[in-house]
Amino acid sequence: MADVVSVRLHGRGKVYYFDPVDLDLHSGDQVIVETVQGIDLGFCTGEISQIDEDKLEHDLKPILRKATEEDQIHFAENLKLEEEAFEIAKEKIEQHELAMHLVDVECMFDNQKIIFYFTADGRIDFRNLVKDLASVFRTRIELRQIGVRDEARLIGGLGVCGQELCCCSFLQDFNPVSIKMAKQQNLAMNPSKISGACGRLLCCLQYEHDAYVDAHKRMPRPGQYVDTPNGRGRVVSVNLLRETARVLLEIDGETETMTVKAEDLKIASSK
Repeated sequence: MADVVSVRLHGRGKVYYFDPVDLDLHSGDQVIVETVQGIDLGFCTGEISQIDEDKLEHDLKPILRKATEEDQIHFAENLKLEEEAFEIAKEKIEQHELAMHLVDVECMFDNQKIIFYFTADGRIDFRNLVKDLASVFRTRIELRQIGVRDEARLIGGLGVCGQELCCCSFLQDFNPVSIKMAKQQNLAMNPSKISGACGRLLCCLQYEHDAYVDAHKRMPRPGQYVDTPNGRGRVVSVNLLRETARVLLEIDGETETMTVKAEDLKIASSK
């Protein structure tokens, strides 16, 4: 087992594990870390915990130090620089008539590089744009094309549930989500109901997917005939969450529908 602390770099995006070394760290602490991009400031998103070393994708990098008051002032200055760089980059993009949408700007803590995140429908030749930006900021410039889901993660916001977007709080990786998942959960095929802030299918559709698949295996389908404690009837609809079915029965010469638990149902071998 290895001691780890989760850190959200620059206060946004994915969370990464770092070695706390001998530092006393708590959720919300600001720390200075070394990443593949360079030195950066991050925010601890949890307490120090232990994790199986086999589950770690890479070797842990150590926390360099807690952020000092000078570090925090420098970080605030970089945030102002990012705002200025964003406006300048937007003007440059218009001048070069590039079909790209600027999403965010990130200035590395050591000011060795500025990263511009953008979305576009296809490949963009931005070599001249990079030259212009480099002449303005006198540092390394990187333009990084991202998808709409990454755009939502960077911008942030609230989901249809009223909570912070999953990708901004705890979701680390974007797993594939298909329309079949929505159909299995008997959701209305209304794009506004099953799409997230990014315009793609809701990530939460996959959270209970396995439970719905299991329920489908154990529940009858609408139209099937089943045996119930009150006789044989035809399934009108099913509620997968409650694991109940609405069954059309003929009782004393009259037809009526009853809600029956799945455990009290048995699929009839014939009508």
